[in-house]
Amino acid sequence: MIRPVREAFCALALLAATASTARAADKVSFGLDWVAEPEYGGYYEALAEGLYQKAGLDVSIVQGGPQANNGQLLIAGRLTFAIESNGFLALNFAQENIPCAAIAAGFQKDPDVLIAHKGMGHDSFADLKGDPIAVSEGTRASWWLYLKSKYGYSDSQLRPYGFSLTPFFTDPQAIQEAYATDEPYLVHQATGQWPVVLALPDAGFDGYASIVATQSKLVQDNPDLVKRFLAASEQGWYDYLYKNPQPAFAAIKAANPDMTDGLIAYGYSQLKARGIVDSGDAKTLGIFAMTDARWKGFFDQMVKAGLYDPSVNYKAAYTLQFVDQGAPKAP
Repeated sequence: MIRPVREAFCALALLAATASTARAADKVSFGLDWVAEPEYGGYYEALAEGLYQKAGLDVSIVQGGPQANNGQLLIAGRLTFAIESNGFLALNFAQENIPCAAIAAGFQKDPDVLIAHKGMGHDSFADLKGDPIAVSEGTRASWWLYLKSKYGYSDSQLRPYGFSLTPFFTDPQAIQEAYATDEPYLVHQATGQWPVVLALPDAGFDGYASIVATQSKLVQDNPDLVKRFLAASEQGWYDYLYKNPQPAFAAIKAANPDMTDGLIAYGYSQLKARGIVDSGDAKTLGIFAMTDARWKGFFDQMVKAGLYDPSVNYKAAYTLQFVDQGAPKAP
């Protein structure tokens, strides 16, 4: 009778260890810079597949929107990690000596675009000089300044942008900011015509996008948590892009019921076709890749555009500690 007792004891010990592990999962709040969309598919894949759970993390994905300010929420400690749309906020942190840093680049190519109607002479960035362009307040303080410097745009061209396509549908001369993975599809669905799409990278803009940031204190005090979060997220992106995206699609639709199957399919296809996530350095260094050379190139571009003083310590904006490890090994 000793063996059954011993087996029962071992089973109880295993259950206790499992329960202890579950209780010990680190709680993580991860803020998106917009609502749930296929552009965040790798994170939703990691959540749906249980990759975060396997990494000992209890992750809550917090949707953003036009009024969300992830930078402030991150500084206040209300978010563990946050997505910032591009590298400007990271450089702003460095400029103001705010102890937050970029730890991974979700996108190797910025999906921001300007859209215009076909047949109106708005077929290149150079063609837009002098014409009204609707962009958001955040864009006016970031990549608009780059386009303004390169193409001789003027602030007199600026028009309000309310995160809506209604003005675009009603004005054949309209030009507005958009995302390559979203608005072109919605325009086609509504009008039967594809708009002119002018992609920011085609203008020579070389910044990372969808950047994951966190407080510098977390990097210093708990690098293991950062490493586990990024490793699980990276595996989620590989599974999403190259295995089966359906778990992420279902999770995205559950989080954002307004997301249609057609828009999800279009956004997903554009992520892959444009190499937004997995291109350039990411092909050899792994998804989330960042390099000193790329950050320096971006900073130099923005100094030339007059956005930053050359004395800013741009290297304080990011850390390469958790990236450039190559692709995850197959399980």
